[in-house]
Amino acid sequence: MSNGGSSIRGSRVGSGPMGEVERGHQVHRITVSFYCANDHEYNANYIATIALEDIPQQIDCPKCGLPAGHDKAHPPHLAKVEPYRTHLAYVKERRTEAEAEELLAAAVNSVRERRQRLAEEESKK
Repeated sequence: MSNGGSSIRGSRVGSGPMGEVERGHQVHRITVSFYCANDHEYNANYIATIALEDIPQQIDCPKCGLPAGHDKAHPPHLAKVEPYRTHLAYVKERRTEAEAEELLAAAVNSVRERRQRLAEEESKK
C-alpha cells in the first residue's frame, strides 16, 4: 500500500536536520540553586556573563511561594505578616479614648442641633 509519502513517518519534504542550525547559537549559562524553608530546590539558569550582583539573592519558590535563597542550610523565612486591620483599628491607634469621646459628643451635638433647626423650620411652615 503506497501512498506516495515519505518513507520516514513524520518527516516532510524540505525539512532539514534539527539542531544548532535552526535554533541558533547556544549561549553558555550557569545554574544557580535556590532553597526555601520547605526543602524545595529550584535551579534557575542565567547567562554565564551575568554580573554576580545582578543575580537575585531571594526569589519566591515556584512550588510553595515562600522566599528562597542561596544557602541550603539557612533558607530565608517568611517575614511575619500582619493580619488585616480595619479602618477602626487605625483610628484607635491615632486617638485616645478621651479624644474619641470628645469627637463623638461633638458629632452628636451637631446632629441634634441640625434636627432641632429642621424641626423649627417645619413648624414655621
